[in-house]
Amino acid sequence: MTKQKYNPNEIEKKWQKVWEKEGIYFPDINKASDKFYDRGSQTLKKFYNLWMFPYPSAEGLHAGHAFASTGSDIYGRYMRMNGKTVFQPIGYDSFGIHSENYAIKINEDPYEVVKRTTKHYEEQMRSLGHGYDWTKTVTTSDPDYYKWTQWLFIKMWKKGLAYKKKAEVNFCPSCKTVLADEQVIDGACERCQSVVDKKDLEQWFFKITDYADRLLAGLDNIDWSRKVKIAQRNWIGKSEGRIIKFGDIKVFTTLPDTINAVTFVAISGQKDQFTGKYVINPATNKKIPVWEAIYVLKDYGTGAIMGVPAYDDRDREFATKYHIDILELEPKENDIGKKHTNYHLRDWLVSRQRYWGAPIPMLNCKDCGWVSVPEEDLPILLPSISDYKPEGTGKGPLANHPDFFKVKCPNCGGEAERETDVMDTFVDSSWYFLRYPSVGIDNCAFDSKITKAWLPVNLYFGGAEHSVLHLMYARFVTMVLHDLKLIDFDEPFSKFFAHGLMIKDGAKMSKSRGNVINPDEYVEKYGADTLRLYLMFMGPMDGSPDFRDTGIEGMYRFIEKLWRIFTNSRHGSSLSTADAAPVDTGAITKVDSLMFSNSIDQNFVDIKMHQTIKKVTEEIQEFKYNTAISAIMELVNIFTKYPSQISVSNLKSLALLLAPFTPYLAEELWHETLGNTDSVHAQTWPKYDDSKITSDTVTIVIQINGKCRSQFTVHSPQSTNKEEIEKLAKEDEKIIKWLDGKKIKKVIFVPGKIINFVI
Repeated sequence: MTKQKYNPNEIEKKWQKVWEKEGIYFPDINKASDKFYDRGSQTLKKFYNLWMFPYPSAEGLHAGHAFASTGSDIYGRYMRMNGKTVFQPIGYDSFGIHSENYAIKINEDPYEVVKRTTKHYEEQMRSLGHGYDWTKTVTTSDPDYYKWTQWLFIKMWKKGLAYKKKAEVNFCPSCKTVLADEQVIDGACERCQSVVDKKDLEQWFFKITDYADRLLAGLDNIDWSRKVKIAQRNWIGKSEGRIIKFGDIKVFTTLPDTINAVTFVAISGQKDQFTGKYVINPATNKKIPVWEAIYVLKDYGTGAIMGVPAYDDRDREFATKYHIDILELEPKENDIGKKHTNYHLRDWLVSRQRYWGAPIPMLNCKDCGWVSVPEEDLPILLPSISDYKPEGTGKGPLANHPDFFKVKCPNCGGEAERETDVMDTFVDSSWYFLRYPSVGIDNCAFDSKITKAWLPVNLYFGGAEHSVLHLMYARFVTMVLHDLKLIDFDEPFSKFFAHGLMIKDGAKMSKSRGNVINPDEYVEKYGADTLRLYLMFMGPMDGSPDFRDTGIEGMYRFIEKLWRIFTNSRHGSSLSTADAAPVDTGAITKVDSLMFSNSIDQNFVDIKMHQTIKKVTEEIQEFKYNTAISAIMELVNIFTKYPSQISVSNLKSLALLLAPFTPYLAEELWHETLGNTDSVHAQTWPKYDDSKITSDTVTIVIQINGKCRSQFTVHSPQSTNKEEIEKLAKEDEKIIKWLDGKKIKKVIFVPGKIINFVI
C-alpha cells in the first residue's frame, strides 16, 4: 500500500535496487542473437537504442546532458513496451583533450581522473532512471577497448587507407596539437576557439576522400535529420567543373563559360600581393596578372582561381581594392580545359601530438620503412608517464621516452622506432557502437553473429554539432569494414535524431557564464521523475528550451497531483470497474471500487482516455515529448474534475502512459496502488479504441491578456458554463504561473471557444 506523502528519494532508491537485481534492462545478447540472426525477418523484435556517449568531464553531467539522454531513454522505454527487445548501452569517450587538460590542471594521472569521473557519471545516470544495460559499458581509454581501435588502424593501413605524409596542417597553439579540417570552425579551434596556425608536419591520415561519392549516395538511404544531411553534403562539397591552364597555373572552375571575363589569376597566399608575373587567358589571348590572395584556399581545387570580378562578389571586391580591370561581358560557351570533379572533403588527419590517446600501432624501420605492429602483439599499451604535458613542438610527450619508442622491427629484426603520436579521439568513437553488444568477448572487436543480429543501430540520438565530425567518420569506418567483409551493412545508424541544445537564461550553458546546471541538485530536491518530466516539457526535443527554476517547481506540484489521484483512489474515493481503456497487461489485481453514478460523465472520461492514448502514442513516435506530456496533463485535469468517475482501467492506462517519462513513479504506482507484481516497464503499451476517439467534446482556449497560453477539452454541455470553465482554467498547470500574484481585472468568455483573463 502506498503512503499518502510522495517521497521521491525513497521511491527512486528502492526501484534502482530492484531493477538492478532483476536485470530488466539487461537483455540476454547471445540468446536474443539466435532469435534475431535473420535480419530480413519481418517479425524482428530487436531494437538497438543508442545515445551519443559523453566525454566524462570533471564537472560531471549537466542538465543539457540529462535533457538529451532522457529523450533517448524515453523512446527506448516506449519501444520496450511495444514488444521490442531493447538494447540500450552506455559508455564514455574518455580519451582525448578534455580529460587530459583537466588532469594537467590538477596535476594528476589521467587514468586516475577518468576512473573517478566515469564513476560519477554512472552514479548520475543511474539516479536519472535511465534504462541502460550496465553490463555492456565501453570506456575508450580501457586497453580492452583501444586494443581494437589499434586493430582498426592496422586494417586501414593494410587496405591502403592509412598513410603518413608531410602536409600543411592546422595547429592549435593552445591545445598544442594538430586538428582535422572538421575541427576548425571559421579559422578557430572548435574546442578552445583559439586562432589556428598553419604548419608543415609529418602526419597520419585516413583516406576518407576515397569514399566521398559513397558517403554522398548513402545519405539518400538513411532516415536522418535533414539539417545533418545538408551539413554532410555541403562538407563533402562535390562540384563538377573543369581544370583550365593559365600558362603553368592550373585553375579549377565550375563556371568555364565566364573565362572571357577573367581579368586576373589568384593563388593562395599568406597576404594579398602582386607576384610580378603574367599569364595568358586562353579564351582571349590577353595577358593578365597573377596575384597572391588570402581569400583563395590552398586546399580547394588547385589552390588557384580565375578572377571574374563581373560575376563573383569576392573577386569584385579584390579587383576594386587593387584596381584590377573588370570586364562586363556576357558568358560564352566553350570547350577550354578538361572536365574535373572537385570535393571540399579532405583526408582525415588522425594523429595528435598529445599523450592521452591510443598509441598508433606503427613503427618505422630503417630498412623496411613503415611497418604495422603484428595484431597478436596488441594492445600497444599507453605507458604511465609523469611528463605528459604537450610541448607544442610537433612531437608528442611519448617522443621523450626511448623505452617506449625504441623497438625491433617485426619483419627484419632490425632497429626501429615506434610512432609517438597518438590517435585522435574521433577514431575511438568511430566504431564504439559495434563494440557494445560484444563487450566481454576478448578474441575479436565484435562478434560476427552478434553484430549481424543487433546492427545497424535502429535509433541514434545525438547532437547535430558532430554532423561532419563523429557522424561522418562513423559512416566512413562502417563502409570500410563492410568492404573488408567484416560486417554486412555499410551504414551504421538507420535513423538519427538530432536533439536541440538546452540553454539557461537565454544563453548556452558554460562555466565561463556561470550558468551550468547540475542535475544532482534537482534530483535531490525534487526527484529524478520531476526533473525528467520538466526537461521534456520545456520545449520540443529539437529546439533550444530554456531551463527555469520556477518551471520545475510547477512540475513537482503536478507529480504530487498525480500521486494524490492514485493514492486517494486507493484509500477511499470511488473507482469504477468499467473498462474505460482496454489494456493488455496480463494478470492484474483488481482494486475495490464502485460503479459510476453518472454515465454521461463516464462516457466523457472514457473518450478523453482514448484520445490521450492516441495523442501520446503519436507524439512519442515523433519525439514531441512536450506535447505528449501536455496531453497527459489535460487528462489529469479531467480526472481531477471527476474523481469518483475514475475506473481501474483508467488508472492502469495512465500509469502505462507515464512509464517512459516518470519510470520510478509509474513503477511505484503500478505495484503499490494497482497491486501488480511484474514491472510496469515489462507491460504492453496501451491501445486506443478508434470508435471512442471522436466525441461531442469542445476544446477551450485559455488566454492571458489576449494571448493563448493553454487549452483544455471539456464535454460539450460544460463548454457554455462560464463558472465551470473559469474554475477549470484557473486549475490548469500552465495558467497557474500566469495568475500567481496577479489581479484579474476582467474575465472575457466566449461560450464553447475562449476564456480570456485580463490581468
